[in-house]
Amino acid sequence: MPQLPKTMSDDLVQLGRPARREPRQVNLPVEMGTTVVFDTLAAFEAARDGRYQSGTLYYGRYGNTASFELEKMLATLEKADDVTLTSSGVAAITMALMAVCGPGKHLLVADHVYGNTRGFCDGVLTRMGVEIEYFDPMLGAAIVHLFRDTTCAVMFEAPGSGTFEMPDIRAIGTAARDAGIATVLDGTWATPIFCQPLTLGVDVVVASMSKYLTGHSDCMMGMIASRGDIGAQIRKTTFAFGDKTGSQEVFLALRGLRTLKMRMEHFDKAGREMATWLAGQPQVKKVLHPAFDTCPGHANWARDFNGAAGLFGVIFHPCPDDRVRAFVDALHHFGIGVSWGGYESLVLPVKPVRTATPWTEDGQLVRFNIGLEDLDSLKADLAAALPILTR
Repeated sequence: MPQLPKTMSDDLVQLGRPARREPRQVNLPVEMGTTVVFDTLAAFEAARDGRYQSGTLYYGRYGNTASFELEKMLATLEKADDVTLTSSGVAAITMALMAVCGPGKHLLVADHVYGNTRGFCDGVLTRMGVEIEYFDPMLGAAIVHLFRDTTCAVMFEAPGSGTFEMPDIRAIGTAARDAGIATVLDGTWATPIFCQPLTLGVDVVVASMSKYLTGHSDCMMGMIASRGDIGAQIRKTTFAFGDKTGSQEVFLALRGLRTLKMRMEHFDKAGREMATWLAGQPQVKKVLHPAFDTCPGHANWARDFNGAAGLFGVIFHPCPDDRVRAFVDALHHFGIGVSWGGYESLVLPVKPVRTATPWTEDGQLVRFNIGLEDLDSLKADLAAALPILTR
């Protein structure tokens, strides 16, 4: 038969499902189990020796049929050579960094990273003897001037957590690769629907699957996608720490991925519409959304991304903190909570932490996640609460 063309939409529907046979269930079942048994000692030994390879059944902690299918599916979407699943997005970050760092090494970390990334670097890696240096995420190719003989990796995000600067992924990846330094990028915001950083020169992409990839605020999971030989070290490190993704979470991830493209297309459109509406309100000083030219690094986004998530920031004109708190409390359609990327809209004030590049905005920063609610309902909710900021 002729080879038919395939798109990402096809892959999202067809991958990670039972092999073609008749009859068959549409979905893989929840696969529970710890012990795997063998008929011969030789077969057991072969599995033991290959236990770090995705697809080898050896013991439940190393994976099962369903988790291997999920890894293959994610590898296709990310254009990766290897994917390792983790128990959370934070676990993905920490396992990736543990795999590339060691005592006496120097780690460059973008100044806009997720708070838990900063906490792990400052609280754990420093105790291991890793020197952490935070850098301006907008350095681009100039990051080469920070490289040392001991530099082991560059950790950054696209866009930055809370403040949404979009770094030059290509420039940082090229500079690091030429120097033999690994790059680790948190790509949770865009998902592979809107960007595949491994194709831009990055070595490792980490993501919280708890957010858009699963999409229903009911699954704690992370993933590490990589290219080249680094994947084997990441997988061994993850298993050495005993990190394990649950069977129910694997099932939920396979289910959630089916609608990823449709959901991301909605969030792109809805996020831009809500950000545009907010930009026109008198209480708003600036919108921080990579698709807007007011956002630092917008040109990088326009070159390397084909869409935007529904998560963005808004800087309100300066006002007392208690007015921001009252504004947030007055909203009805926006939940107050950490995480994002589910079907529900969220709101959360943000206090950026910077140690290398000062945060100079004098307004109040609030992060919005746009969900699947009716946009007119969200606008009406905001319109009723916004006057609180100027009372």
